[in-house]
Order: sequence, then C-alpha cells, then structure tokens
Amino acid sequence: MSTQVSIAPSAARSRARLSMFRGDLGTWPVLAGLVCIAVGFQAANAAFLTSRNLSNLILQTGTLVVLTLGIMLVLLIGEIDLSIGAVSGVTACVMGIMSALHGWPAWAAIALAIGMGAVIGLVQSSWIVAFKAPSFIVTLAGMLVWQGAQLMLLSGQNGQLRIEDPVITSIASNYLPRPVGWALTLLVAVAGAGWVVVRRYLSVRAGYGTNPLVADLGRVLAIVAAPIVVMLVLDSYLGVPYMLVAVLAVTVTLAVVTGFTVFGRHIYAVGGNAEAARRTGVRVGSLRITVFVIASALAAFAGILEASRGFAVSVNSGGGNAALNAIAAAVIGGTSLFGGRGRVVGALLGALVISSVQNGLALIGQTAATQIIATGLILLAAVTLDMSARRKNKGTRA
Repeated sequence: MSTQVSIAPSAARSRARLSMFRGDLGTWPVLAGLVCIAVGFQAANAAFLTSRNLSNLILQTGTLVVLTLGIMLVLLIGEIDLSIGAVSGVTACVMGIMSALHGWPAWAAIALAIGMGAVIGLVQSSWIVAFKAPSFIVTLAGMLVWQGAQLMLLSGQNGQLRIEDPVITSIASNYLPRPVGWALTLLVAVAGAGWVVVRRYLSVRAGYGTNPLVADLGRVLAIVAAPIVVMLVLDSYLGVPYMLVAVLAVTVTLAVVTGFTVFGRHIYAVGGNAEAARRTGVRVGSLRITVFVIASALAAFAGILEASRGFAVSVNSGGGNAALNAIAAAVIGGTSLFGGRGRVVGALLGALVISSVQNGLALIGQTAATQIIATGLILLAAVTLDMSARRKNKGTRA
C-alpha cells in the first residue's frame, strides 16, 4: 500500500510537467500579466493602485466578467456567440421599460429580462442544432435582429430611459456593511482553504496521486490571503460592492458546474470531440442548446448590471465592443477558440486584464482608440499562444 501511495504523487508531477511542456501553463501567464500591468500603470500614475480606483475597477469589470463567463461556456463546446452584447442590451431595455414606464417591481422586471435572455438563447441554439447552421452566422443574424429591436423599443424615449427603482440601481451603487463584508471574506477564505484540504485528504484516502504538500500549503496560503487583501483594500474606501458579491456568486456557481458535475464533463467532452462524445451517449444537441441558453441568460444579467451602474438604458446599451471584449477576455484567460479547454478562473482573470488595461490607459490620458488597439494586440498575443500550445500538444501526441 505504501508503494502505491509513493508512486502516485510522482505520476501526478510527471503529468503536470508534461502539461507544461505542451504549453498548458494554466493561469500563471495571466497572473504574471496582471502583475506587469499593475506595476507599469502604477509607475505611470500613482492613482492606479489606490483603493478608490481599484473599487471602481471592480465595478467596471463586473459586466465584462459575466459576459466573459457566458461566452467561455460557448467556446468550450467549440461554438461562438456574437449576439451576447445585443442580447444584454435589448433585455436591459425591456427591464428598464417595465420598471420605469409600467411600474413593475424590480424582481419582476429583472426576472423578465433574464427569462427573455434565456428564450433568445433557446431560439438561436435550436436553429443551430435543427438546421446544422454555423453558430457564427446564426448569432451574427441574432445580433442584428436584437440591435434593431432595441432601437425600436427606445424609439419613443429619445434613445435613452432613466431607471429610478432603488433596488435596481443599488446593485452597482451600494455596498455591504463592513461587518458583513468581513464575515463574507472570512467565509470565502475558510471555504477555499477547506476545499484544498478536503480534496487532498480524499485523494490520499483513495490512493490517487496528490500534489506535493508544499504546493498545497502554498495554495491554502494564497486562497486565505487573496480575499483578505482584497477586503483590506475595499474596506479602506467604501467596502464590498453588491456587484462584486453577485459576480462572485455567478463565478463560483459556474466553477462548480464545469469542474465537478457530469454536465461540466460533457461540455469539455463535446468541445474536445463532439462525435466521440455522441458515441459515448452524450446528447450533443441538447447540451449545445443548454449552453447557449445559459450564455444568453448571463448576457441578460450582464445587461442588468450595466443598467444599474449607469442608472439608465439606451440605444448604446450592450453595443460597441462588448461582445468582442468578452471573447477577447475568455481567450486571454486560456479558453481555446477550438473548444475543449478553458477554466472559469482564467476567464475571470482575462476580464480583469482587459478592464485593467482600459482603466490604466484612461488614467494616463490615452484615448478610447488606444484602448481598443491595446485590447486587440493583447488578444492577438493570446491567440498566438493558444495556437502554439495546440501545435506542441499535437507534436507530443505524434
């Protein structure tokens, strides 16, 4: 029995080295990039790492994170959704109209918007599956349709509608009481550290390979330190914004779904090889529809967050580069454009990279054009790394 346990960790380390040789470095390159971004912009403008700017950065990133998580799921199955920006805009407009013009309570208007997003995802994905149409074309058509619908909805409001419901506006403008914020921080730290400990215990008990003890201790330290550091920074300004709690709830939920459920394993299987997954009993068509429905519902939720932050909806809601930024963030975070590879934490970090670059460039007085160019160059670098990793992977298998 002791021999089995001693061999297993060695096998685990060998698999990790092989993965790195193939170019799969996980989230380390993104984390290194974030550190470089922070150091560079702090040197250019000392306001970058202030608690006020970091708190504002969280609010700026919230919408992008939710959009990125949705598009990440679609990319994992080897598809694309160009309509998520338009879906977020049109559903936010519906919420705003029902709240501001028809007096609906906040919960009903929000539920209608998210439900509408889910229905849009159902319609588009059903068309893709039924007619075997390319998702690129179907969602491109959807983007145009929903943008036109958005223009029609706000045609009588001079292109903009103010939202005054305090429940809706508080999502992005209110903060948790400090005791609640610290309690939540400690809960996150304890839960994260406990997850690492329990996972190691179960692996050892089952005789599976485990990470070196030093590596797991390092993970525990990082998991405990990260939320405490974030809380210290936020607490020195206004505290933890409601938006951060909402975004983290979505992030944790998707991390559990993709990492610890049968549905999550099926997503990766379909993205890796759809035909092989179908032959093993996976209902590929149904899974694709479900993923598109989730992505569109998340797009609607992102639209709600953006409307709450701006206290209004307009013909520009969800427009511009919203969808392209989300795709870029997912790819920067390690999600493959060809399906089958990507992690929720990577998507989260990728969104933070995009927002940090845009925020930092704005602080040093650069124009929107420069911000867009920088985002494009970062995306190009991420795609190049993805292609290099795929070539190394194929070469190793050969």
